[in-house]
Amino acid sequence: MIDSPEAKFAIAAVREAGKLVRRVQAEMVTDALTKGDKSPVTVGDFAAQAVVARRLSQAFPGAVLVGEESAADLREEAGAQTLADVVKFVRTVFPDATPDDVCDWIDLGAVDSHDTHWTLDPIDGTKGFLRGDQYAVALAHIKGGKVVLGALGCPELAAGQTPQKGGPGSVLIAAAGQGAYVGSMADGVDDWRQASVSTTADPAQARVLRSVEKGHTNMGQIDYFAEALGIQADPVGMDSQAKYAVLAAGGGEMLLRLISPKMPDYVEKIWDQAAGSIVITEAGGRVTDLDGRPLDFSHGRTLKTNRGVLATNGALHDAALAALKSVGA
Repeated sequence: MIDSPEAKFAIAAVREAGKLVRRVQAEMVTDALTKGDKSPVTVGDFAAQAVVARRLSQAFPGAVLVGEESAADLREEAGAQTLADVVKFVRTVFPDATPDDVCDWIDLGAVDSHDTHWTLDPIDGTKGFLRGDQYAVALAHIKGGKVVLGALGCPELAAGQTPQKGGPGSVLIAAAGQGAYVGSMADGVDDWRQASVSTTADPAQARVLRSVEKGHTNMGQIDYFAEALGIQADPVGMDSQAKYAVLAAGGGEMLLRLISPKMPDYVEKIWDQAAGSIVITEAGGRVTDLDGRPLDFSHGRTLKTNRGVLATNGALHDAALAALKSVGA
């Protein structure tokens, strides 16, 4: 098991943030929530980023966090109610937190990347979160454009690969050259086991993981891709970097993030890929863009030199790249 101070911090951080956003979900996500009302996600994102940023500043003073959120809107009068909700949840962790404290902690993550920094997606898979399906807390440490450590907190996954609502959830932790491990999200539980990708080498037997939302991928090309490889099983739709956890734990063989025709110029954000990519590679898999290039985390907040994402168990990667080329993906 990985025993560095950074790994211990990352595990504790995603566990704590996972519990926090579960509280937000339990209290704010209701059947009466109107379509398009993203307030629970907004509150959860802000609250989790505030807590993780504060914990990071305590554990590693001076550490840089590149987060998804900024507190600018919360500081405006129109954001007063949202801020009040965020503070309420942050106080379940830091009882003495003031609104100014919370905004300041959130803004610890509103900076540009440095040569060495952390990156956080407090609720990856916002629509899954609202639907009660898969979402993840994703935290990674980046040095010199390379991900050196990543943690995924998946509240609705058991053993890193099986959907389970209301269970303790799973944490996956990985560090460069030290492997990947999966354990429980529950505090104080030390049930770590090494995460290993599937050994399936026959493309026809591959299980393909893809986004649920059509706007996040190209469903038609995925179908053509599967046909080109003779894949027998239907693709599995799953929100968030929980897909990466499932692949790393052996519950799938391929993961596709194709270019959506609705967003042809979309560029991946670092917090959407950093933690998941190292978890897969350290579990024995391979992650590249759709052209076979390694993901390059040296360009600030985005993967601007990469195009889409392909992750596999490694054994099927070259075949998958060839199939992507054949279907024009």
